[in-house]
Amino acid sequence: MAYFEEINKIQYEGSSSKNPFAFKYYNPEESINGKKMEEILRFSVAYWHTFTADGTDPFGVGTAIRPWDHLKGLDLAKARVEAAFELFEKLNVPFFCFHDSDIAPEADTLKETYENLDVITAMIKDYMKDSKVKLLWNTANMFTHPRYVHGAATSSNADVYAFAAAKVKKGLEVGKELGAENYVFWGGREGYETLLNTDMKLELDNLARFFHMAVDYAKEIGFDGQFLIEPKPKEPTKHQYDFDVATGHAFLQNYDLDKYFKFNVEANHATLAGHTFEHELRVARINGMLGSVDANQGDTLIGWDTDEFPTDLYSTTLAMYEVLQNGGLGKGGLNFDAKVRRGSFEAEDLFHAHIAGMDSFAIGLKVAAKLLEDRVLEDFVADRYSSYTEGIGLDIVEGRTDFHKLEEYALQLGNIQNRSGRQERLKAIVNQYLLETLSGK
Repeated sequence: MAYFEEINKIQYEGSSSKNPFAFKYYNPEESINGKKMEEILRFSVAYWHTFTADGTDPFGVGTAIRPWDHLKGLDLAKARVEAAFELFEKLNVPFFCFHDSDIAPEADTLKETYENLDVITAMIKDYMKDSKVKLLWNTANMFTHPRYVHGAATSSNADVYAFAAAKVKKGLEVGKELGAENYVFWGGREGYETLLNTDMKLELDNLARFFHMAVDYAKEIGFDGQFLIEPKPKEPTKHQYDFDVATGHAFLQNYDLDKYFKFNVEANHATLAGHTFEHELRVARINGMLGSVDANQGDTLIGWDTDEFPTDLYSTTLAMYEVLQNGGLGKGGLNFDAKVRRGSFEAEDLFHAHIAGMDSFAIGLKVAAKLLEDRVLEDFVADRYSSYTEGIGLDIVEGRTDFHKLEEYALQLGNIQNRSGRQERLKAIVNQYLLETLSGK
């Protein structure tokens, strides 16, 4: 059955196209630095926002109109698989992602839930045989059900901890079965509301034990996907343990887990933590921990996780600047963890949203590649820190000095002269490169 029969396969038509169902800047075959655009961007569709979300918010019921709405249970799950692969093919995306409860309904018992998962996993695997699309990552939903009210791997209830472990065990098996390139841990309830009732040390220790057991089981079954942690500072808990990349990295180092994990960095989570998207990407990159990206954006006027499709070209440019400097994303990709707005309730809006996001990151890629090729920012930064390439600065960098020598040097200094950081000039240059790319120069 066709669920989007009025929509043809989305093609690249160039910036002059007025066709709303065409890419204006994303040309998957275009070569950037010797690699196809498709190979660098590695776009992925998020199953939950695209096929299960219905537009519900805290103040109203869902508004989405979907051609599979009339179905229930496994029939609904099967229809979503059919619709998903139709959308994947028409968007020509190479990857998709899901939580276990996105693809199959959770039943009254864990055994029945497993059975539902097995049915849909087999169906997805069958569809993948005739499709180029691959599984970027999967994960277990351990935040929606009331059993996770106090967390999952950090729960005060050992029974919940065991249940969560069983879910992840099954998730790793599903990931191996479908050839997942990564497995994500998002600790939606791994945090606390108040320290008055929280044993933080026990919770963190238990979380680390959980991760080590996951590593051990992955080795046992031969699952070779990259493990990813997705930081988020708050929502749904007031304080989540994986607050941001830096906090998450400290946790991994403390528990000897950093050799097994990298980070799945989400734009909207970065802003909730009080950072920019590019800040979180850089912290991950310079520590060798950048694994994958959840591509979305927030609303500066709203203080929660709005998961909007990315259209901020300045942000996509600076994000791709980090990705290119990272040498790409390896097994990771750009997953659209984004949802259409509640007022965009028609099925075709799913295509408009993904086209906008894919074009936005294509522009960002082109601009970032040109900035790096021309060494616009690199040369400026190198010159700004040039005092560390000779004399006392070089001694500092190479560890050939101490406080005694630095004091002796400082006592001989006259008036210290600083140089301008030229922030406004650099932003104007980035704007210039953006505009030149958009104009086709």
